[in-house]
Amino acid sequence: MLSSVFTPKLSLNLIGRYITLTLLFSTLQASIANAQDKPAPEKFVFMTNWFPEAEHGGFYQALATGLYKKYGLDVSIKMGGPSVNVIQLMAAGQADCVMGGSDLQMMEVRQAGVPVVNVAAIFQKDPQVIITHEDVTNLSQLKTKNILVVPFARQGFWPWMKNTFGLTDEQARPYTFNIQPFIADKNVAQQGYLTSEPYSIQKAGVKANVFLLSDLGYPAYSTTITCLDKTLKSRKQAVASFVKASVEGWKSYLNNPAEGNALIKRENPDMGDDQLAYSILKLKEKNIISGGDAATLGIGIITDKRAKINFDMMVFNKVIDPTKVKVTDTYTTEFVKDLKVLP
Repeated sequence: MLSSVFTPKLSLNLIGRYITLTLLFSTLQASIANAQDKPAPEKFVFMTNWFPEAEHGGFYQALATGLYKKYGLDVSIKMGGPSVNVIQLMAAGQADCVMGGSDLQMMEVRQAGVPVVNVAAIFQKDPQVIITHEDVTNLSQLKTKNILVVPFARQGFWPWMKNTFGLTDEQARPYTFNIQPFIADKNVAQQGYLTSEPYSIQKAGVKANVFLLSDLGYPAYSTTITCLDKTLKSRKQAVASFVKASVEGWKSYLNNPAEGNALIKRENPDMGDDQLAYSILKLKEKNIISGGDAATLGIGIITDKRAKINFDMMVFNKVIDPTKVKVTDTYTTEFVKDLKVLP
């Protein structure tokens, strides 16, 4: 009697457990299959041209928010610095792409025999500034001043400045990324970055005038994503994914930089919240990222017209020899023309 009463119930319990285990096993098999089908993120190394700062914010934002992983990449960001030759390290295989300072500098590198190509220009306006004491209200008044510039400026904005404002090479003095010579000598002007040196000088209590060269006609792009020819051929999809994630990272950073800033400060403990806030304010105030063609064509855009203007200016200033390099070899619009990630 006990058997006839309890056996059906026991059988139903066993059947239920069997079905449950079967479903769990099937789900586990499907999960394993999906994991096996999904490729592991592809490693990609990007090197910046300085210590982590707001001027790199979109790249760190893309890393911090998982945008690179979203597009199938395992990205490592290596920092540069004043004594780091990022092009040389990329050529040696230590980076897949690098952050160029100015597209004009990359053109000159191409002419020198290193096959680099600009694939995106994050900064539509070069943030290069000249900082003067209050007596100077126009850069043409610099003819009697000593001007502190770094060596690579002689292949970038310095030739343009000389021709535009009537300056001479004899006025140029080395800039060592130290503002003290400027503070100590009222006969000195110096180069700087819109988002950096003006703030340091302001904090030191010194009044100064700041001239943004792009507002005075200097046409260069800045903060480029620059790669080697061979990388564009062998890792085309990875480069495309990196560019797409990076421009989305920059849009996100301009909207809410918290996650990118946290990563920047972790990588560069000397970077303070006040400097980050000032830099972001200036990037927005002067439309460094969102201005120009980026307003309608998207962050990171490079256009044929603008590239030719920059190239022709370098030829005019005798920095580029058009018999040694063609403008079309120095950039490509392939990776940015259809993205249209609007600011």
